[in-house]
Amino acid sequence: MYYVSTRNKSDRSTAAQAIARGLAVDGGLMTPEVLPNLSKNALDSMRDMSYQQRAVYVMNAYLDDFTSSELAGFAAKAYGGRKFDVKEVAPVRRVDENTHCLELWHGPTCAFKDMALQMLPHLLSASLVKNQEEKTVCILVATSGDTGKAALEGFRDVNRTRILVFYPKDGVSAVQQLQMVTQEGNNVGVCSVEGNFDDAQTGVKRLFSDEDLRARLAERGVFLSSANSINWGRVLPQIVYYVSAYCDLVRDGAIENGDKINVCVPTGNFGNILAAYYAREMGVPIGRLICASNANNVLTDFLRTGIYDRNRTFYNTLSPSMDILISSNLERLLFALTGQDDAQVREYMAQLGKTGQYHVGEKLKSRLGRIFSAGFCGDVQTRAVIGRMWQEHRYLIDPHTAVAFDVLDQYRRETGDGTTALVVSTASPFKFCDSVLESLGETRLAQGTDLIDQLAQTTGVPAPKPLAALKDKQVRFTQNVTREHMVDQVLELLR
Repeated sequence: MYYVSTRNKSDRSTAAQAIARGLAVDGGLMTPEVLPNLSKNALDSMRDMSYQQRAVYVMNAYLDDFTSSELAGFAAKAYGGRKFDVKEVAPVRRVDENTHCLELWHGPTCAFKDMALQMLPHLLSASLVKNQEEKTVCILVATSGDTGKAALEGFRDVNRTRILVFYPKDGVSAVQQLQMVTQEGNNVGVCSVEGNFDDAQTGVKRLFSDEDLRARLAERGVFLSSANSINWGRVLPQIVYYVSAYCDLVRDGAIENGDKINVCVPTGNFGNILAAYYAREMGVPIGRLICASNANNVLTDFLRTGIYDRNRTFYNTLSPSMDILISSNLERLLFALTGQDDAQVREYMAQLGKTGQYHVGEKLKSRLGRIFSAGFCGDVQTRAVIGRMWQEHRYLIDPHTAVAFDVLDQYRRETGDGTTALVVSTASPFKFCDSVLESLGETRLAQGTDLIDQLAQTTGVPAPKPLAALKDKQVRFTQNVTREHMVDQVLELLR
């Protein structure tokens, strides 16, 4: 299978080349030339498999330059060895008769990014060998909160790698920031950026297109790659958990094989819900893909109107990992729904860069409407949902998951659609202790990491061990730069 740039189909790579590159030279995203289909009996075959076995089954269809044995070894390292605090890795929890929650935060950094970023380092390291690459790879990451820590943990002390994470100053939760700035490892760097996530993400993309930087790094035996979801090696492992969740629902008798489910995903950069779209295209019986946004509702407006417009007020919300106005992975969806019209995608992205907006035609808008629904949820309602879920179900959720539950409720009220739904839970509530405690009615909050103990004591829910251990960590990184000086941090890390 070959991978092509969304902006130039003639730029073709093997899977190993696409994963190592991260981003195409033209700024496009490497995407499968053809999506594989699950065989008629695939979901039955996977029903009683472990998560690791399902990961091999799904990824094998996309990675024909990797052997099944290699992938099995990667899956064992990524998802085994007690890295996840539950055997199921990505368990599905029943909320009520036709609502289930896919918990993706049981990994070492307590967020859904672990699902991909425990796998990516193995894929990338193997890709370097397959490509006969002798240079060291420097991983650049822009994070809105969760990707940064998950990438740092995944690539910590991995041979022939360096990793530098940029996060928006004052744009992540206190726990998310503490997770990053205390990161251990000899090959890691962390730096805050003035502005919001879009500033950090735009800055990283500029670094990739900086020819002078690329030449200077080449002289040092280094090349750049990415651990953001612009890298195909990030998106692919995410497809697995949608396939796995469907198999679990069948195995547990919640649905019959072949029954459709709706999936509601809280998303900002569009990577998580894009993985659900790919699972649907492969043959998983998914009906509606419901895109849940917070007050930064650029995706809701786009899916409803066909107009993508980032020229709007940016809000810092209770769900900071979704505080995004430039949703990079939407480019891959446009590529798919235009029939891989790379010229059209190039035009859309050029308009976005020049004017901050683009309009899709009625034909593409109609295609979007047949698959996607969308809604958004503000902070007041987010708090209310957290409180209600605890009171009615004794289910503790984080603000991002609360946004998804609210948008699902909106969708059901508007459509009357009672199809079994899967809500994607993207982070542990203990990553957002202050917001969750306030949502539960607590008015006197502890300071610093004592908030973690307070939430555990208030609810009786034990804090995840990686977060409980933060109180003993030492801060290592305090750097802060403007977007224009991000390049200096790259050179400092690699000096």
